[in-house]
Amino acid sequence: MAASPTTGRGRPDSLDHMIRLTSLTRRYGRTTAVHDLTLTVRSGHVTGFLGPNGAGKSTTLRMILGLTAPTSGTVTVDGVRFRDRPRGLRHVGALLDAADVQGGRGAEAHLRALARSNGIPRSRVDATLREVGLAGVARRRVGGFSLGMRQRLGIAAALLGDPPVVLFDEPFNGLDPEGVRWVRGLFRELAGQGRTVFVSSHLMSEMEHCVDRLVVIGRGRLLADQSLAEFAATSGGSTVSVRTPQEGALTARLTAEGGVVRAEDDGTVTVTGLSAARVGDLAAAHRIPVHELVTRTPSLEQAFMALTATSVEHRAGEVAR
Repeated sequence: MAASPTTGRGRPDSLDHMIRLTSLTRRYGRTTAVHDLTLTVRSGHVTGFLGPNGAGKSTTLRMILGLTAPTSGTVTVDGVRFRDRPRGLRHVGALLDAADVQGGRGAEAHLRALARSNGIPRSRVDATLREVGLAGVARRRVGGFSLGMRQRLGIAAALLGDPPVVLFDEPFNGLDPEGVRWVRGLFRELAGQGRTVFVSSHLMSEMEHCVDRLVVIGRGRLLADQSLAEFAATSGGSTVSVRTPQEGALTARLTAEGGVVRAEDDGTVTVTGLSAARVGDLAAAHRIPVHELVTRTPSLEQAFMALTATSVEHRAGEVAR
């Protein structure tokens, strides 16, 4: 189900629509879901929001939207609490749960109701349905939609007010490959227009393809707030892969230099503690031929697992005690 390339969107009137969290905390009895969270999500980027189950991501998104009140601290969008805006969809669009739609309504009727309550022109309903690829089923009841179609409708609702800030929770669920590719492009387009795009998902492979920056939390606390490249480099640690016909000689030289060397089943050796440039210089200095020399940066998933290893609430395979 292809989406129309025609968006009908303009650029935001400001290029600095920030989400700002300051000492944000939410407690449920003795449980602290979010603890003293301070961060700024800036415009012009696709910012990924990651964390293990129970990390506090959903609670944080709900507090941004005024659906859950913080126990302490503040959260504002463009300097104002979302709940203080009478026509919120003009300022912030969000998809939190694609299933949270009245199934007896048609897609068009659902968006029209949202448009009327937020003072949004009716023309935006038609334009948004075309954009997400649902124009052909606009009057079909949402209860008969597949999960992927519901996801598209949820995205349409988030875009309806042409907002400068958009939040998406698990936006890839139920989408086919074409839909996933379209969503990636949509996020890039929105950020390129100067909007603030904040995306939460457990699908690391998709996040790796579409985000510029990452915010990671664990047990309600901030663990990382940095670019994707910085996160992969600092959280997982880079290694150097070397292929040489004189493995023993090179291993001895690298070990003497302080490197840690591990032989791999494919005939290469993995080196940690030394850069690729230093490995190459040592090999050249001792006339050891090198057939392959590659720096390997960990995947987003590997870096994420390393960073959050002590923050996982429920670990599979553990024996109950």
